[in-house]
Amino acid sequence: MSKSINIPNALTASRILLTPVFMACLFASGWGWKWMALLVFTIASLTDLYDGYLARRGNSVTTLGRFLDPLADKILASAALIAFVVLGLVEMWLVVVIVGRDVLVTGFRMVALYNGRQVVTSRLAKWKTTVQLTVIFVILTYVSIESTLRRFAYDGLEGAWVSSALNGLVAFVAFLTVISAIRYFWDHRETAPKKHGEISRPSEVHSG
Repeated sequence: MSKSINIPNALTASRILLTPVFMACLFASGWGWKWMALLVFTIASLTDLYDGYLARRGNSVTTLGRFLDPLADKILASAALIAFVVLGLVEMWLVVVIVGRDVLVTGFRMVALYNGRQVVTSRLAKWKTTVQLTVIFVILTYVSIESTLRRFAYDGLEGAWVSSALNGLVAFVAFLTVISAIRYFWDHRETAPKKHGEISRPSEVHSG
């Protein structure tokens, strides 16, 4: 097995592969599929805990892993947030802020890697991702409970307070997303493409 293709990186890749499975379950008809979507999302999120732990314990941290790990988080989280917009659970502009920021940061990180800079995920970015995945888990739990109640002819958990609560949670994530983006671009405001012929010197670039 090559140095880049190891167990931690395989776990990270599985997070990306599980994203369409999660989406298919979420949009499938039937209350049981909503719980299945929650289960798939939970499993995918847990891989985020173990891939980094295994990479550090086995001293198998790779450049591919440093890039792929936050990218897998963004793909999974963005898919869930976009699904919430489609389902009418949260406001579109909040998700546009979050997803738009992630696209910009990912593009910037790709430029950094191209310029030979080592990509390292910052603590603020890790905390933001943890909060984001937790909020998505909470919303998915609500969706599952709501679907189950309606299946058995009980009144659903609807109302203005529910919409406000869900949008409030996503707004908090959007706030953290903007703060981490500002911090990220400020820390690396002097990062620029290398001139032709310049010797590449690896340096650390903290990812978002």
